[in-house]
Amino acid sequence: MERTEERDSFCAQDTFALGRQLGRQAEPGQVYTLIGDLGVGKTVFTQGFAAGLGITEPVNSPTFTILQSYEGGRLPFFHFDVYRIGDVEEMEEIGYEDCFYGDGVCLVEWADLIEEILPERHTQIRIEKDLSRGFDYRRITLTQKGDR
Repeated sequence: MERTEERDSFCAQDTFALGRQLGRQAEPGQVYTLIGDLGVGKTVFTQGFAAGLGITEPVNSPTFTILQSYEGGRLPFFHFDVYRIGDVEEMEEIGYEDCFYGDGVCLVEWADLIEEILPERHTQIRIEKDLSRGFDYRRITLTQKGDR
């Protein structure tokens, strides 16, 4: 069963605040997927999410390392950026299952590239521009996938 909710973001601070809110609500074992074109605010959202977990160190997109782990918050945080991944075997090499099915929380950027290995239960976050509503406007769609 899927449940979808749409949110409006009118600036980067709104996107950060929504990420922070979800980070505060995150529970062990949850997986969030983040989908959106380059430049829509995925990193800003992720920085907010990390702040909501209580992580104070700088959070950047791990484009070249695929996985960045943060232990300084209330839960271990595993931030994946799979934009440059060749195939899902690379995910197996970095031990994604320990992250997806462990006691931390995961956020996966460009998750549509690895759909076949995502857990059935996850929260999909889609960030889209709509220039008719302004340059900084983003539509953020949250979809609960699988049973809760």
